[in-house]
Amino acid sequence: MEQYLLILRHCPFFNGMTDQEILSILTCVEGRVVSREKDAFLFRAGDSTSEMGLVLSGSVLIIQEDLWGRRNILAKCAAGDFFGEPYAATPGSVLNISVVASESCEVLLLNVRRVLSTCPTACGHHSRLIRNLVSVLSQKLLLFNDKITHMSKRTTREKLLSYLSSESIRQGRLSFDIPYDRQQLADFLCVERAAMSVELSKLQKEGLIQTHRNHFEIIASLE
Repeated sequence: MEQYLLILRHCPFFNGMTDQEILSILTCVEGRVVSREKDAFLFRAGDSTSEMGLVLSGSVLIIQEDLWGRRNILAKCAAGDFFGEPYAATPGSVLNISVVASESCEVLLLNVRRVLSTCPTACGHHSRLIRNLVSVLSQKLLLFNDKITHMSKRTTREKLLSYLSSESIRQGRLSFDIPYDRQQLADFLCVERAAMSVELSKLQKEGLIQTHRNHFEIIASLE
């Protein structure tokens, strides 16, 4: 696990821990690394899990799909991001989401039930890990609250403006990149890609934004 310390020490889950403490915790929580190719599943809806994931390299998508294959992207997790915590921490819960590799990736899987119980060595940094987990979950709730805000808008245009405004504020600048390509952005906002492309074109013609691929620049505010 030593080769992953560079990313682990900057991860909020291990905040305030030394390298030795991190390696000790990984043993306590039965940490194991898995690799997946693009479009391969890590978790599938309908399954149960006692493990949460930490992306070490690449990225994964948190998705919901209905029986007709219509996809709703809940989030995209890059290196250092977690997924699956609420399901792993709730015994008997069934996943209503799937986690799929957006590109080739490596993921560290951690047994959450071992996180929430005292380890055999009663290590002092275990309690710090639990506090960090609560912080990670709180941040995740804030992100999903943002998504609900975007989804509550009535039109594709309003959803786009809500999301772009939120990203601009979150990143602290008017020129920024988003983590989604066009199809992923449409799936995230639960809109048709063609309709979204039309609205993006209109916003550019109106002088409100400039965009190229996943890069956006807000160049005028709404009156």
